[in-house]
Amino acid sequence: MNENNNDAADDGRQQIDLETLDDRSLLIIDDDRPFRQRLARAMEKRGFDVEVAESVEEGMALVREIHPAFAVVDLRLEDGNGLDIVTVLHDVRPEARVVMLTGYGNIATAVAAVKAGAIDYLAKPADADDVSKALLVVDGERPAPPENPMSADRVRWEHIQRVYELCGRNVSETARRLNMHRRTLQRILAKRSPK
Repeated sequence: MNENNNDAADDGRQQIDLETLDDRSLLIIDDDRPFRQRLARAMEKRGFDVEVAESVEEGMALVREIHPAFAVVDLRLEDGNGLDIVTVLHDVRPEARVVMLTGYGNIATAVAAVKAGAIDYLAKPADADDVSKALLVVDGERPAPPENPMSADRVRWEHIQRVYELCGRNVSETARRLNMHRRTLQRILAKRSPK
């Protein structure tokens, strides 16, 4: 991919100039229809040629058909895991730039996605500017920190959700591993995620 080192992101990080690229194909795979449609419109306005899918099956078919240069993939989809799509995409197009989207309790898996070839991961609901910056950051540069990073309460909540998922959603086992009273854990799990 061509890189324009003269243009920089607002934070001083170098960005690929999308205008200089021959292939601007972007595949967005997310099962949240309103979010997927909003993100697709926003990314089209930024110059990407957007295709969308709502499932692993549909996403795999599009990956094999269009071999996108860019992809934004939700980690958890109704019919499976977005990591499977990343693997197939890197098989058909090794230089593809993928950003993973993650919801609650998936931060550790998102880190695994980066190790598997995604260039970054973002917490949902991700802002189109953050997605664009992550997709276009120059190789070797680190993506910009988010404008609104997770609060300490949210990080704690994410950790608890992760351990809960790893324990097979077993409250007693999760409480034991976190050295927390079971009722305290149940109250935390019953609440919505903090911002």
